[in-house]
Amino acid sequence: MLTLRIRSRAMALAATMLVAAPLALSPMMATPAHAIIVFDPSNYAQNVLTAARTLEQITNQITSLQNEAQMLINQAKNLASLPYSALQTLQQNVQRTQQLLQQAQGIAFNVQQIDQMFSQKYGNVSMSTTDKQMVADARSRWQNTVGGLQDAMRVQAGVVSNIDTNRTQMSALVSQSQGATGALQAAQAGNQILALQSQQLSDLVALLASNGRASALTEAERTAAAEQGREQRRRFLTPGSGYQPGNAQMFNNGK
Repeated sequence: MLTLRIRSRAMALAATMLVAAPLALSPMMATPAHAIIVFDPSNYAQNVLTAARTLEQITNQITSLQNEAQMLINQAKNLASLPYSALQTLQQNVQRTQQLLQQAQGIAFNVQQIDQMFSQKYGNVSMSTTDKQMVADARSRWQNTVGGLQDAMRVQAGVVSNIDTNRTQMSALVSQSQGATGALQAAQAGNQILALQSQQLSDLVALLASNGRASALTEAERTAAAEQGREQRRRFLTPGSGYQPGNAQMFNNGK
């Protein structure tokens, strides 16, 4: 019995010591509170989402700045002026055609001069006009007609000479229009092409005017010649004093 009691006490003491040992050792092996790392999945996910949204905003801002920069570049291109101009050449062509028209012979392209010339040499033949004056007027009308035809041919030659220049300018302007970097350059190239077409139309108008002038002078000469012919026929058929013989000396009488 004693032995059993001793053993029971010993086992109880041992158990007590085993239970007390962890409690005695635990203060010595415990980790400080400030060194404990606590992981919060919810907070971490929120931080990642915030960072992603911030990055997306930065990316959008960068894209917006790039778009604005490209817009400024495009605006600069649209405002860039065309480095080519055909205006001087076109003006020279127009001036050459105008000079040919201003050099018109006889009756020029002037309303007052035309009225004065027609009243003098293309109107009705006066009964008091001498035969010598009628011949002089007929010759003047013929010279006007020939001069008008020559002027028309000169204008035709000038217009033809402009064709090669116009072809070169047209090719250059079309090339500039197709290679335009902005709206302003394209518009300026288009305006110069319109100017070229205007110059060609002015050449056509000059050609029609010179040809019309030559035709008008020819018809006016024909009409005036018919009127003069009627007057000469009237004079020829009008009874007169007839032939009056005069004294004529055929040979030297020796004096």
